[in-house]
Amino acid sequence: MSELQKYLDKLNTLNFKDMYNGHFFLTWEKTDDEIAAVFTVADALRCLREQNISTKIFDSGLGISLFRDNSTRTRFSFASACNLLGLEVQDLDEGKSQIAHGETVRETANMISFMADVIGIRDDMYIGKGNKYMHDVVNAVTEGNADGVLEQKPTLVNLQCDIDHPTQCMADMLHVIHTFGGVEQLKGKKVAMTWAYSPSYGKPLSVPQGVIGLFTRFGMDVVLAHPEGYDVMPEVEEVAKKNAAKTGGSFSKTNSMAEAFKDADVVYPKSWAPFAAMEKRTDLYGKGDMDGIGALEKELLAQNAGHKDWCCTEELMKTTKDGKALYLHCLPADINDVSCKDGEVAASVFDRYRVPLYKQASFKPYIIAAMIFLAKQKDPVKTLKALEERGVLRHVL
Repeated sequence: MSELQKYLDKLNTLNFKDMYNGHFFLTWEKTDDEIAAVFTVADALRCLREQNISTKIFDSGLGISLFRDNSTRTRFSFASACNLLGLEVQDLDEGKSQIAHGETVRETANMISFMADVIGIRDDMYIGKGNKYMHDVVNAVTEGNADGVLEQKPTLVNLQCDIDHPTQCMADMLHVIHTFGGVEQLKGKKVAMTWAYSPSYGKPLSVPQGVIGLFTRFGMDVVLAHPEGYDVMPEVEEVAKKNAAKTGGSFSKTNSMAEAFKDADVVYPKSWAPFAAMEKRTDLYGKGDMDGIGALEKELLAQNAGHKDWCCTEELMKTTKDGKALYLHCLPADINDVSCKDGEVAASVFDRYRVPLYKQASFKPYIIAAMIFLAKQKDPVKTLKALEERGVLRHVL
């Protein structure tokens, strides 16, 4: 049996037919089988590439990227994923487009999509805006395809919105699955998703929300820890509670980083802005109140400074399960005495986990490619098998 066959056998047990011609907004909108299919296809694509087998399913076409916030890993992961499948990438720079002249979302979405097969968007800065914008784009291209303007309907992949960061959190989870030896090994594992100090303000809520919204689906004991006032969206907490109840795991909250770290198998110390503050910032930007925004920033930086003890230290790591918890971060981390004086993690901890962290990040291109693959292939099993049998070399050795 070929190495690929085990992934094909797994896919044959799953129901993911509704992903064809679909989009990827939030992980909790997908079924368990659909989430498993993304993981399985990601592993299958990686398997083929490691065997030097080309996985191009497109001979031409575009992947459009729109980043309304800065990015390194996700930007290059999206480009890598598109290239892996045979698509070229074109970045939409809104500053160089007609959007500044009042071009509507409907018009922009159609104009960039004549030969586009996928659109990846990051829009994470403003509560109530990012995910809605993505839906507006999907509605526009769906209408354009129905009207005959577009020959194909592009698939949208959420590269981070105000609610969730699905490509990040699914890459994180696939890393966890591989680290612990399979999904069946995750039940009962304790995950500490904790706030950590940062000398900057306004970091999105989407990573902690994405983690509690996804990790609770695997029977894990997920703890959300943060100082008082650093709450996430209550509706996402409800998602986590329902997931935990369904899978036999648990979801709890604490205002103690030490409590969250104690006996944890996985720790994810990461800074984020309070939900209430993010709502206020969105309102201020909507009003164009720059003085109000400046005052809010000073207020939040002062608030953060009162919690410098929320740092992933060697002492805290020793309290985790056997002192060897898996340390996760979406990167870049605020590292003490490296990227800042005081930050999210001690330099010695980060340096010890540097290789696993980079491996964690390496799953993201395959996760994104799998999302695109499942949306574009009516019979993914047949296509994967055909790629193996075709055996076109990715590069000549």
